[in-house]
Amino acid sequence: MSYILRTHQLNKSYKGIETVSKVNMHVRKGEIYGFLGPNGAGKTTVMRMITNLVKPSSGHVELFGEALTPKSYEPFKRMGSIIEYPIFYDHLSAQANMKLHLDYMGYYDTTAIAEALELVGLTKLTNKPIKTFSLGMKQRLGIARAISTRPELLILDEPTNGMDPIGIIELRELFRMLSKEYGMTLLISSHILQEVEQIADTIGVINHGVLLEEVSMDRIRGQHSEFIEMVTTDGKHAAFVLEDKLGITNYKFIEDNTIRIYELRVGAAELTRQLIYNDVGLVSFIKKNLSLEEHFLKLIQGVGGHA
Repeated sequence: MSYILRTHQLNKSYKGIETVSKVNMHVRKGEIYGFLGPNGAGKTTVMRMITNLVKPSSGHVELFGEALTPKSYEPFKRMGSIIEYPIFYDHLSAQANMKLHLDYMGYYDTTAIAEALELVGLTKLTNKPIKTFSLGMKQRLGIARAISTRPELLILDEPTNGMDPIGIIELRELFRMLSKEYGMTLLISSHILQEVEQIADTIGVINHGVLLEEVSMDRIRGQHSEFIEMVTTDGKHAAFVLEDKLGITNYKFIEDNTIRIYELRVGAAELTRQLIYNDVGLVSFIKKNLSLEEHFLKLIQGVGGHA
């Protein structure tokens, strides 16, 4: 399996306090890796170590198959990134800021600036000074700058900050396109679970500096991927009907009268018929899928974390 990025027992301490502990990440070439965690969980610190902005207290980062050192600079020619908030020369235009970046990177494709600005929807603002940009527009420009050199690995820390709902949808489509059509590998941190759920191939969940889990989204979707959630007038009597009349044992009480049924061999019509026939009233009856949010909250709460 080809990994474009790995971390090995990555640790970081500040003034004797450990903020990142033994993090082992594995990002495969060509995938979108969603890096999830509550605010203050350690996401940005890990990304700072990956991009050589912060030196690990112990452990190391491997990029493109080679260990990162304080003197490494070649790997960063193959990367683009936004860590926290993008910084620009506010008195200069978007065009001028982009040109400075490309000159610094030694990338001289004359079409790169126009193409990157078009991808993020900033074509009409090319010559306006950055000081007139909103937070969302600056975020878009930061992404344009990060992708302008066609990096193999794109690292984005909370890229939808300051975005309105339409902007979030547009970025989601852009990230999919960069992965599928441009072949980029994306590492995206976020605390917005629904956004990650829609684009990620793999997620890593971090809390209190500890990587709790790395798992594919396909695996999450396959874990009790469908279930029925019903609210009844009498939970105990409903449970009796499920077991005694229908032979269903794979169910769980969420509240006293709310039951999730994970065994779907009995059709919805027969299930409701038996409940009603046995005098169990149905308040609601919905077929659902296990979401990333439920998986994430269960994982975080299971180790005593907080969001």
